[in-house]
Amino acid sequence: MNTQRPPHIAATAQALTCLPPASRHDQLRLELLATVDSLQRRRADLVCEGFIEDYVALHWLEWNGGALRLTVTGTNMCEQMRARFN
Repeated sequence: MNTQRPPHIAATAQALTCLPPASRHDQLRLELLATVDSLQRRRADLVCEGFIEDYVALHWLEWNGGALRLTVTGTNMCEQMRARFN
């Protein structure tokens, strides 16, 4: 059985390993829609560890009576991300 990758897949995998890691801010931005979805479904356990604190520090989320909600800035970020992926 041939276990080697086809050349185009091997080249892609090699190129991906050479990419610099995303900044924390970029990572938070990319995960924002999934985080908001998880919070709306009351599944905060699905949010990556430390993200909520970072979102609050960035003023994308705020505490409101023991629950988290999007700020105006957070809402704008969500709209930008939806436009980017649609």
